[in-house]
Amino acid sequence: MLILYGIKVIILKIAKKVGKILGIFLLIFVGAHVCLYIYCLFTPKPEINKSQSYYLFDKNDEPFLNKGKDWISLDEISDYVISATLSTEDKFFYDHFGFDYLRIAKAVGTNIVSGDMKEGASTITQQYARNLFLNFDKTWSRKIDEAMLAFELETHYSKDEILEGYLNTINYGGVFGIENAAHYYFGKSASELDLAEASMLVGIPQSPSNYSPLVNEELAKKRQYTVLSLMVKNDIITQEEADLAYNTNLSYIGKMYDDNLDYLFYFRDAVVNELTEIAGIPSSLIETGGLKIYTTLDKEAQESLETSVKKQMQDSGEIEVAGMMMDPNDGSVLAIVGGKDYSVSQFNRATSSKRQVGSTMKPFLYYLALESGFTASSSFTSEKTTFTFSNDQSYTPKNYNDKYADGPISMGAAIAYSDNIYAVKTNLFLGEDMLVNMANRVGINDELQAVPSLALGTEEISLMDMMVGYSAFANLGNRVEGHFIRKVEDSKGNVLYEFKDQKENVLNSSITFILNEMLTYTYDSAFIDYNYPTIISLLPRITNKYAIKSGTTNTDLWIMGYNKDVVVGIWNGYDDNRNLSNEDNKYHKEIWIETMENYLKDKEAHWYDVPDNVVGVLVNPITGEIANEEDKKKKLFYFIKGTEPYLNQTKPDLDAVFKEDKKEE
Repeated sequence: MLILYGIKVIILKIAKKVGKILGIFLLIFVGAHVCLYIYCLFTPKPEINKSQSYYLFDKNDEPFLNKGKDWISLDEISDYVISATLSTEDKFFYDHFGFDYLRIAKAVGTNIVSGDMKEGASTITQQYARNLFLNFDKTWSRKIDEAMLAFELETHYSKDEILEGYLNTINYGGVFGIENAAHYYFGKSASELDLAEASMLVGIPQSPSNYSPLVNEELAKKRQYTVLSLMVKNDIITQEEADLAYNTNLSYIGKMYDDNLDYLFYFRDAVVNELTEIAGIPSSLIETGGLKIYTTLDKEAQESLETSVKKQMQDSGEIEVAGMMMDPNDGSVLAIVGGKDYSVSQFNRATSSKRQVGSTMKPFLYYLALESGFTASSSFTSEKTTFTFSNDQSYTPKNYNDKYADGPISMGAAIAYSDNIYAVKTNLFLGEDMLVNMANRVGINDELQAVPSLALGTEEISLMDMMVGYSAFANLGNRVEGHFIRKVEDSKGNVLYEFKDQKENVLNSSITFILNEMLTYTYDSAFIDYNYPTIISLLPRITNKYAIKSGTTNTDLWIMGYNKDVVVGIWNGYDDNRNLSNEDNKYHKEIWIETMENYLKDKEAHWYDVPDNVVGVLVNPITGEIANEEDKKKKLFYFIKGTEPYLNQTKPDLDAVFKEDKKEE
């Protein structure tokens, strides 16, 4: 008995101490909440009366993706959407002050056990705060910022106002706000959504890239079932109503506006990404400010690019696409396609993906060669070659279709046929470091490896960087900064940012002119000989003069081309880097020629004037030697005055020099 009494006394003492500790913690907790509430009471009221924190305008200052109602009130939203959202996301929303502490405690315990932050317990208020922050990083710093803003929202706004804001800004598979989502998926207003439609849409925000019915309808249906089950559990609907809604056959539109520009969301995402990187704009304005963003979008260019992509990529299977159009004179992006279907994947392959660029790397090499003393007539022997290096390593590149001249060919011919042997010899002759430096000079900022195969584009570069690099050729030598934003104003019209064109001259304009002329050889019938120019199939449809270079690897297809007014770049490949099939080879060139020709159809196309210090000479296009009467083929090659070939000239044997240099190494 004494032992039991002693145990009872000890337990009571422990309970008393625990009670005191819990009481202290409770006082601290309540006190902290009171202090935080008072603090929030005196903070400025956060502005949340806009569905977006920005409004977009094209290059002609016309709005885009701002059509229809920017914001709808709670009473304009279907009751099914509201009840499904509350049941699924936060059933105690109207009973707490921004935080569900039981859910938080459970989530914290789960995360401690698992060692990461997979489990979440965000209320609708917290999720809305996160939307305003435009930041979804799973860090404690962001969580603290989110909690503070959630407190401010609960302090200054009613529950209905917070729920209204949440429904107007949440992500429904790349489409933001319930009104936009209703139009995008079902072609109707949010007030007209029935239970089947509402439960499908409400299921998307938990994982927008997975639960969109346009991405994976099977997963979306499973999520819809969960939403309907929670509504039944919370006595919102009956099981019969849930079953009827689940078994309703839904038809999806996947479009929002009548202008048929479905890929504008990729452009919007690129704009928002650039906006967050502009140092002069306070994050608070991005979060809640109603900014006016004047972009570089050319709707005519966007329509040309989109129309071509849609036409060529229909029934194309899983192969993906990226495309971009740029004004080379200032680096402004006129149009963009970041993937085949934004509703399926919001990943922007035009700005965020890096892929092997293949032979589109060669123009940078050949500019460098011209700058180093080569001419359009300079020749190397094109034959099967194994390059052996001092460390006993060897490299055996091959030409496409294993075709070789088995004799000397000019640089002009090497460009026309995209000869790999010529390119590797040139790269080794000049020194691999020089090509890396050349790429950096024109604005390709990726870390490239100085290896022999760099000349063949084995390194990975983004389409955006390639567009900037080619723009330096198109504008005759100036490095530009690729950009999507011209100007940013706040809601009162004050200019917060304006793009300053700070292009820098990095190339010789006369040498660049010569290179541009040689890049027209890729579709020139004068080079039909032992091989065919790489773009000769497009010749019947080319109505203007363009500089064009294609590139092919086992996994990537590229084509880059331009004149003085516009650069167009197209990429095709698979997201998982699988090898391409012969069937895949048809898309990128077709997209390029249709895009360029349609865009310039009613415009005056411009080419380059011959510089005063450049002279044209008729040569044999294959060998590069000055043409004589016996030559059946003659082609006008351009040279810096004083470097042009002449009759009976003995050309330097670059192969002999190359072999001697390698022997010395």
